[in-house]
Amino acid sequence: MKLLRVGPAGAERPALLDHDGILRDLSGLVPDIDGALLADESALATVRDAAQGGALPVLDQSGPRIGPPLGRIGKIVCIGLNYHDHAVETGAPIPAEPVVFMKAADTVVGPDDTVLIPRSSVKTDWEVELAVVIGRTARYLETDAEALAAVAGYTIAHDVSEREFQIERGGQWDKGKNCETFNPLGPWLVTADEIADPQGLTLRLWVNGELKQDSSTANQIFPVAQVVRYLSRFMTLHPGDVINTGTPAGVALGQPEPKPYLRAGDVVELEVTGLGRQRQVFKNA
Repeated sequence: MKLLRVGPAGAERPALLDHDGILRDLSGLVPDIDGALLADESALATVRDAAQGGALPVLDQSGPRIGPPLGRIGKIVCIGLNYHDHAVETGAPIPAEPVVFMKAADTVVGPDDTVLIPRSSVKTDWEVELAVVIGRTARYLETDAEALAAVAGYTIAHDVSEREFQIERGGQWDKGKNCETFNPLGPWLVTADEIADPQGLTLRLWVNGELKQDSSTANQIFPVAQVVRYLSRFMTLHPGDVINTGTPAGVALGQPEPKPYLRAGDVVELEVTGLGRQRQVFKNA
């Protein structure tokens, strides 16, 4: 299933994109697309049956705002330097274990919402990523099979980053990762049963129409199952938590000088196989 949320920011309603590309209303069945729904197999089965029956109300197809596909996100756990080519382009050694940092849930906006360049920023950068959404509580997972069983679905994350704040201002990476609007998410949460192999997805990102990133999750240093299993040793993963699994080569940070960091008016578009497409216009905060 392709689950999503549409409507004004803060007042999104649950919806479903059916196999014919028709947007259908789920608000009569479920209150929201969130961790509570993803953890409720009975409720998900009801949604699936209704979708297959074709009786769900049709929503306006003329372009309602698409919000983040997940409400009430618990935490966003991010993996840095998780593609071989990205580590090489930034001059970083291949990590022996996953590099882990956190993003606040309030950085999340819709896939086509405006992204704000922070005041005094000169190094705002792009990063297309596969995002994993957790659907059941995960603690001390032992096997990759257990890890994948904890995944409710997948979506696209744009892990926008301010490199000066992240790297040059001391402390941890968090300062360059948690600026407002720095995590567009969506458009859809695609349930795990529709993604046969999370290591076989193509990721692409364009800036002002120029292709900057073009890679595959096959190039991840730590695959999705390993990442979920690894994180479960250090923290409890709850339904509605999100894992941003890293970005491939092609970011501004890895380009020769002068590095083409984002400026107001730039347009960034990104896509992942089977998960849809995002488009953001960047503006000054």
